[in-house]
Amino acid sequence: MRRDQMAWAGLAAMTVSFGLNFSMGVFFAPTAASYGVSAAVLAVAAALGTAVTGFAQPFVGRLLDSVGAKTVLIGGLALISGSYLVLSVVRETWEFVTAYMLLGGVGFAASSTLTVTTLIGRSLGNQVGPALTRAAVGINLGQLIGPWAATALFDPVGVRVTYALLGAVGLAVTGLLWAVLPADRVAGAGVARAESLAGRGKVLISFGLHSATLYVVILMLPKHAVELGWSVVGAGRLVALAALSAGLTSAAMVRLQGGYRQETLLRILYVGRIVALALAVSSTAPAALITVAVLFGAASFPVVPLTMAVISRGLDPARMGRTLSPAWVIHQLAAAGGLVVASLIHAQTDSYRGYFALGLAFSVAAALLLTPSRKPELITSAA
Repeated sequence: MRRDQMAWAGLAAMTVSFGLNFSMGVFFAPTAASYGVSAAVLAVAAALGTAVTGFAQPFVGRLLDSVGAKTVLIGGLALISGSYLVLSVVRETWEFVTAYMLLGGVGFAASSTLTVTTLIGRSLGNQVGPALTRAAVGINLGQLIGPWAATALFDPVGVRVTYALLGAVGLAVTGLLWAVLPADRVAGAGVARAESLAGRGKVLISFGLHSATLYVVILMLPKHAVELGWSVVGAGRLVALAALSAGLTSAAMVRLQGGYRQETLLRILYVGRIVALALAVSSTAPAALITVAVLFGAASFPVVPLTMAVISRGLDPARMGRTLSPAWVIHQLAAAGGLVVASLIHAQTDSYRGYFALGLAFSVAAALLLTPSRKPELITSAA
């Protein structure tokens, strides 16, 4: 496939994967009411599912290098789409948590950015940046389409049918990708281990700090808005608004990478996150929440493909799955930890604003980690 075709295929895959994963945030309030599942249990399920995704990354990396990215991607999309079908029929709380945690967690691990990065990276090598950024617009499309479709369907068909419909659409897209994607080359038996990510430590830490805030804000912002008096539909639209602004920024990043270093663009995005989180901490006004959704979305999701482009520079494409998997272990476990801490803070304060303040500190630290240190000037004395 040509570069643009690979980017479009990656976009479709990410639309399904991230759309289903992040749409769960708008399901929390209506699921609690319809299924009788407490908000605390839903938060724990989200944290466990995110942790499962993190722990699964090394295994996904090995599979990417042994059976190929196409097979892993299709399997992951089938699992996460199937999780929605299962969630539409479960009756017990433990069934809900298990389906969300295992099917959703493993499915997302196998169908998210690690797999798409490997798929595109093996085709394009070090030119992965623009194509991956274009494919990552699917993250935002998924967040835009998924929450919008869910909130539009809740009233006319109910929560269970909404789960089933979104899962069925995901499976349909999965079948289409299976038909059109070519098989990618794999490492084979000759490549025994991953390459080192030495020298990329600061970028990896900043990536973890980013994810520790990303999942909390996107999954819990609708619930935060409902607690402030918003309707379920209005709160769900905040996620769609964040996705729309993120998609526009991601599209701009495709162009900007031609003239600016990816590290420079990352620092600019972190400044936007800092502003958004400062506003989330300081105000609960409706206009402020809308601004938070726009700024946070615009400044957060493009960080993912840009960071992957930085980390993957110079890596052997045949070993890319195993080599990049530690970055996604850090990403997902930091996200799971963030959800746990946010839930604890919420339990004590009845608000997420305390964690938003912590996320503000994380974003400042991430921006500083990506800021190059100034080298001391050599001082010479006149003869």
